Amino acid sequence: MGGVVLDAQTRAPIAGAYLVSGTTFARSDDAGVFELPALASSTSLSARAVGYRRSEVPHTGQPVTVALEPFAPKALYLSALGIGNAELRNAALRLISKTELNALVIDVKGDTSVVPWKSAAVTAAGLTQPTRAIVADMGGLVEILHRRGVYLVARIVVFKDEALARARPAWVVTTSDGGTWIDGKGQAWVDPSRPATWELSLALAEEAAAFGFDEIQFDYLRFPDAEGLRFSKPDTEDHRTAAIDGFLEAARTRLSPFNVFLSADVFGYVCWNEGDTHLGQRLELLAERVDYLSPMLYPSGFATGIPGHRQPLDAPREIVQHTLAEGLRRTGLPGVRFRPWLQAFPDYAFDHRVFGAAEIRAQVEAAEALGTNGWMLWNPHNRYSGAGLLKKR
Repeated sequence: MGGVVLDAQTRAPIAGAYLVSGTTFARSDDAGVFELPALASSTSLSARAVGYRRSEVPHTGQPVTVALEPFAPKALYLSALGIGNAELRNAALRLISKTELNALVIDVKGDTSVVPWKSAAVTAAGLTQPTRAIVADMGGLVEILHRRGVYLVARIVVFKDEALARARPAWVVTTSDGGTWIDGKGQAWVDPSRPATWELSLALAEEAAAFGFDEIQFDYLRFPDAEGLRFSKPDTEDHRTAAIDGFLEAARTRLSPFNVFLSADVFGYVCWNEGDTHLGQRLELLAERVDYLSPMLYPSGFATGIPGHRQPLDAPREIVQHTLAEGLRRTGLPGVRFRPWLQAFPDYAFDHRVFGAAEIRAQVEAAEALGTNGWMLWNPHNRYSGAGLLKKR
């Protein structure tokens, strides 16, 4: 059984699309053509390609044409508490209905280890769960949001995990004297060098994919940005990058049957720095493992600015434009392989100015000018005014 994958609008062939049916996998060639072993007529076929919506089509065992719709997510972030809070969730959905927004990034495991549903993965990790889930029926909520046309990204904070660190003290990152290292937010991390620390995040990713999330996004997929720490392996660039690459390889393998997109968040400076920035994040290597790279391009996060722009708050457009351009140059990838995080919160590092319509629009336009696969707005409090967003046509 085989077929061809086409752009639904132009009818041009799509090369490199992923086709999955059960445990059978294929990729389309330069002409959009793919081949799979003979399949039962009742088996559905899942297809995905960078820059397009996922699609699932029935087939009869005969050659099939799969038409994929071009799509660029324009998203708001909601924490685990935010998606469970009717006021915050409905406010986000109202903005999606009225503006160019069309997607949500939802915490599956957030910065404080909170998981919004009763999770088998959390139980298997030996962690305590609250008596009442934040979201009682995540699968049902995903269906509701999909019916509204919302693209859904599951954000998973990987190695910054206070709950797992408390439950498994042998897995924590330690200081030079052997004590548990605590970050600036008062939280412990688990050691990325230990494959055992990968399991909870990988299992949660599988649960999210089974619920129907379109994309799995890994955040804090890195070593801590601090000096003098100890891990289970020597703190060398080769060991750090091998750990991050190994995690992503495992994620790709385990999530392949779900045919979801994979993405990874990186510091904005990772686009500029050679090597792995002492984090295990070597941009060129990450690009080989994920569909989308998501640099965090918040001007407030650029403490020393960028070349030519040492006052980042005064240059939100240039921060996004030049950093993305550097990432494109470094990787040789087209813009569609990037989807950046943009700042929609007040400055915290310089003069605490509000980021309003002009600043948000400048960031959006800079990203779109470089052909990114959309963008994502971050506000840790999950409150968005719609400033800087275009009205729906």
